[in-house]
Amino acid sequence: MHPLLEPLLQSPELGTLLNELQETWQKEQEARHLFWANADESVKAEFIAGEIIYHSPVYGRHWKLSTRLITQLLPYVYAHKLGEVAVEKAMVRCTRNDYEPDICFWKTERAQHFKPLQSVFPPPDFIVEILSQSTEERDRGIKFIDYALHGVAEYWIIDPDKQTIEQYLLLPGQTKYQLEVKLHHTGTVFSQVINGFSVQIDHIFAE
Repeated sequence: MHPLLEPLLQSPELGTLLNELQETWQKEQEARHLFWANADESVKAEFIAGEIIYHSPVYGRHWKLSTRLITQLLPYVYAHKLGEVAVEKAMVRCTRNDYEPDICFWKTERAQHFKPLQSVFPPPDFIVEILSQSTEERDRGIKFIDYALHGVAEYWIIDPDKQTIEQYLLLPGQTKYQLEVKLHHTGTVFSQVINGFSVQIDHIFAE
C-alpha cells in the first residue's frame, strides 16, 4: 500500500475526501485538455499539478551551457545510431503532468516509432534539466519524483551558478533516484544510459 493512502483510509471522512479528490481530478483534467488544445509550439509551457507554467526567455549562460552539451551529445548519439535527442520544446507526457525538459534522449527502440508530425512524446530514457532561479524547486521537486515514477533511467541536474552536475540513476525495480555522482567545476560524468557517452564538465562551464 502506498504510504500516502494510510491516513486517508483511516479517516472517518473517507467518502467526502474521495469525492473532493475526484472533483479536483476532473477539473484538472478538463484544464489539461484545454492546455493541449491551445498548445503553441512557439511558446514553452508545461502543465504541472493543474497549473500552466509559462517559461520566460533564458539567460545567456543557460543556453550557452545547453549548446555546449548538445554539440557533444547530438553528434555522438547520431554517429552511433543510439536514438533521438530533443532540446527544449519536446512535450513529455506523464500520467498527471506535461513537461518540456531542457534535453531529452530516447533509445532507438522507442524513438523508431515517433512520427514526423508527432508533438507529444513518452517519458524519455535520459533527461537533463539546467537550473534557474524560477525552475529549481520544480526540477528538484515534482519533476525529480515524476521522472523516476515514469521510468526515466538517468537524470542530470546542472547548476550554472555552482557549476555542478548531479547524476541520478534509477536502479532496476526502484521508483526513486539515487545520486551516482556530483561533480563541481571539474571531472567527467559517464552516462549509464547513453552507451559510451561522457562529458568533461569544465568544457561545459567554460566561459
